Amino acid sequence: MSRFPTGFFEDVVELFDDALATGFADLEHDTYQRMEKGHGRLERRQYWTISDPACIAYLNAKQVWTGLRSIGMVEATRTVGEQVSTELRYYLTSLPGEARAFGAAVRSHWSVKNGLHWVLDNAFQEDASRMRKDHGQQNFVVLRHMALNLLKREQTAKCGFKARWLKAGWSDDSLHKVLAA
Repeated sequence: MSRFPTGFFEDVVELFDDALATGFADLEHDTYQRMEKGHGRLERRQYWTISDPACIAYLNAKQVWTGLRSIGMVEATRTVGEQVSTELRYYLTSLPGEARAFGAAVRSHWSVKNGLHWVLDNAFQEDASRMRKDHGQQNFVVLRHMALNLLKREQTAKCGFKARWLKAGWSDDSLHKVLAA
């Protein structure tokens, strides 16, 4: 259950819609754009932050978010071949209203999340799991995370994660090193 007042998300969306329509007239704001190309796609991310105290007060958000300094919006446009998709995301942040720093924080968050998911899926085949009974799925998520953390801490083997995992399964000595790391 959200601790934000009813309609809060809609108020944030409306605030950015109005700001974009008026060119952010008379608002403390910042903007930053980044283009990335790779894996057969072109991605443009436009970041906006509003740090105007009047807007923050209008949202009445400081009551539920101590330290709120700005709100941010990301417009991510992805082009793959002829197909173009656009996604809007909204954020509350305790960062000052610098769009470049805000963009770096957003990208950092997603890179950690995506990196963890990629390792869990490739090493442990997490997405292919057919576990559906009782709490089996949740229990194995915890076990996979524990195994991942133990394997990452063991640094004596000069090989990749998956090779380290296989070595721990093949050799008791390697397994002991992982567990003791």
